[in-house]
Amino acid sequence: MEWNDVRIFLEVARGRSFGEAARRLDVSHPTVGRRIKVLEDEARQPLFRRTKDGLVLTDAGDAVLALAESMEDSAMSMERRLTGNDQRLEGILRISSADWFAGYVLAPVLAELTRLHPAVVPEVIASYRLLDLSRRDADVAFRIVPFSEPDIVQRRLMRISYGVYASAETVRALHDDPASAGVILMNTAQSHFPDVAWVLDRFPRSRRVFTSTSRSVQAQMCLRGVGIAVLPRPLGDAVSGLQRIDTPDHPPTRDIWVGYHQDLRHMDRLRAMLDIADTMLSASERA
Repeated sequence: MEWNDVRIFLEVARGRSFGEAARRLDVSHPTVGRRIKVLEDEARQPLFRRTKDGLVLTDAGDAVLALAESMEDSAMSMERRLTGNDQRLEGILRISSADWFAGYVLAPVLAELTRLHPAVVPEVIASYRLLDLSRRDADVAFRIVPFSEPDIVQRRLMRISYGVYASAETVRALHDDPASAGVILMNTAQSHFPDVAWVLDRFPRSRRVFTSTSRSVQAQMCLRGVGIAVLPRPLGDAVSGLQRIDTPDHPPTRDIWVGYHQDLRHMDRLRAMLDIADTMLSASERA
């Protein structure tokens, strides 16, 4: 059984379709079908059956799944350890963070990294999703919640302050009628964010007018007069045309955590980036 075929099997099992597996692996749909057929011929029985909700594992496929996941764990461990022992200050460094953090906090760090080490190529995966570091979805991640996965080295990097922002037009409307301005929020999947509860409590008469998983999109909608928004101050203060509104108390702050798999602790390009981040971001937090 070849590892490439096992990878395809796992992606089909997770995505429940040949098309989704093809997209994730960047191969053609027919290639996925052919490789699954090879595995089924070797097993001499079907590994998947079609349902109205997509492909599901047969009993035989379910038995193969645990073995396939064990092969994946071994392959990923080998890849991480080989990469982690790479002492060269060159190559791609895959970084996961929210879009606003990458654009308004991390960008100077990455610019300094490329200035000092031109052969290192930072690759930012700007997403609110929590990527799997053990599967090398990213080499390092910055996020506002601590890591719960095993074998992750993590630490608190800095604390981010938030503020309430609005366009000049919205500020004037608020003075005339505090209920006239709507609120821009994280979408319902992120409704547990403390700033969502905070702004709804402070502006109880304001209606919800826009939601998004992207703080940068929220800032742009706020700038265009759609409503008020709670934004990270590095983002809100940097967007020309937004005004920060004074409130009796401030929105909740958030800690930024940085984490990477322990197998990558000796990767020189990762260490170089973290050293620069410690120096620049710790200084900016004190300021």
